[in-house]
Amino acid sequence: MSENSDRRVLRDTLAQLRQEHRDLDAAILALEQAVRTDQLQIKRLKKKKLSLKDEIARVEDELLPDIIA
Repeated sequence: MSENSDRRVLRDTLAQLRQEHRDLDAAILALEQAVRTDQLQIKRLKKKKLSLKDEIARVEDELLPDIIA
């Protein structure tokens, strides 16, 4: 694969991860506002959201490597 193709794949992956992260935000908010909250489900979603945040950071690092002079 070419470098441009690799970067395109990373950008697509990043967009997908960010969308999933936003979707989890909405799901967590809806569960927290429900009359009967499922704390275990909320905890699982928050853990998944944190995992996604780590994956987003990893992909961002690949797209924008640190420049240390």
